[in-house]
Amino acid sequence: MRDLIVALFIVGALPACFRRPFIGLLLFSLLAYMRLQDLTWGWARDVRWSYFVALVTFVGFLFSRQPDKRFFRPELRCWVMIALALLVGFSLLFSTNLRPDDFENYTEYCKIISVALFTTAIVRTREHLRILVWVIALCFGFFGVKNGINFLVHAGGLKIEQGPGGALIDNNDFALALCMAIPLLLHLGLSERRVLIRRTVLAMVPLTAMTIVATHSRGGFLALGVTAVVLAWRSRNRFASFALLLLCLLGGTLLVPRSFKERISTITEYQTEGSARGRIEAWGVALHMIQAKPLLGVGFEKFQENYRRYDPRATTDAEGGPGTRVTHNSYLEIWAECGTPAFLLYLLLFAWSFFDLWRLRREAAARYHSSWILSYTTMFEGSLAAFAVGSLFLNRAHFDLFYHLVAIVLVFSAIARQAMRDEFAYPARERVRGWLARERSRGFGARSGERGFGRARRTPAFGS
Repeated sequence: MRDLIVALFIVGALPACFRRPFIGLLLFSLLAYMRLQDLTWGWARDVRWSYFVALVTFVGFLFSRQPDKRFFRPELRCWVMIALALLVGFSLLFSTNLRPDDFENYTEYCKIISVALFTTAIVRTREHLRILVWVIALCFGFFGVKNGINFLVHAGGLKIEQGPGGALIDNNDFALALCMAIPLLLHLGLSERRVLIRRTVLAMVPLTAMTIVATHSRGGFLALGVTAVVLAWRSRNRFASFALLLLCLLGGTLLVPRSFKERISTITEYQTEGSARGRIEAWGVALHMIQAKPLLGVGFEKFQENYRRYDPRATTDAEGGPGTRVTHNSYLEIWAECGTPAFLLYLLLFAWSFFDLWRLRREAAARYHSSWILSYTTMFEGSLAAFAVGSLFLNRAHFDLFYHLVAIVLVFSAIARQAMRDEFAYPARERVRGWLARERSRGFGARSGERGFGRARRTPAFGS
């Protein structure tokens, strides 16, 4: 029955995707992050629904009446993603032992880049941006609520071994994605005017944090901590925010299960703990690959295949060396597999996105006391910071949510700057100050316009 419902929902939405490509982008995001197909148990699970949605959406975009038919915005980050995709392809072509699966994996990566580029072409208004962010946030909020309630029901005894599926099937990747979603849920909830919706969305935040705890992911724990610090630092009242954060930390220390505490305590025992020691060894092997092939690397998705060849202990081990491992570091992953130029472009996506958000924050703070622009900059900054830290311990250099977020930040920057140029819709702070100065010159006191005419009685009477 679930298979039929999901199939009818997706097929029924295809005409709307053709007529309005933005709806196709929303449906594709729903399939990518909420994994509707993985909530079924039968034949619908194996159908590549996202391909059908993407094809119909793209054809609809070509036949749409939109005057600008460019597939992406001609902005630096878009060109960087295109160049990165080309370099990843070159690293694969010049690698050894090519197989059909390698090109299938590369096609998946190109699909990720294409969706990110297409987002910059489709999302043109603030309303489009708001709806897209809502859809992505609620996709992860669904799993946060579902697993968070189970965590409470089991009194903290729930342990999530794997995520919902697809790119999120690993519990560590699942925890990282939820950390990236928490800033979205928090700021969307705070900006919502309807009380019931605001309280519902804000309630998703602690439940999502509980789900992260249930994954027992050490990388997710560190990413969650960094995200919380960034959000507290960017809040209006830092003292109250950090005090609340400290209170949550103390309460969490008492309430989280013992198994989670033991798991997190192994972070400081990286020299003796098996998993942590294995990651350090994998990082060393990645550095050997970088030294041997700095230009194009060993090939896209070929780290494990070449692990033994670059492991210095393999020649002394009678059994052929230790078992192969993944990189457990997104930065070393793309550097070792795709080369130094690809690694630098990858870092440029991070640096330019953060720089754009910081510059936009300064511009908005100079004009407004409070604004949706300031809230969105904090939201996206916290989400990017979560990935930047969490990916230090995961091989997620090709994580679709990261590239999608880079595209969304690009679109947000363009929309926000256009909004700031509209002086009538969003009056600047200087204009408000000028109005207050004129009010003071009329004798209404320093605080007129804010709290009534409290000081007007001190104005000299007429003729005195």
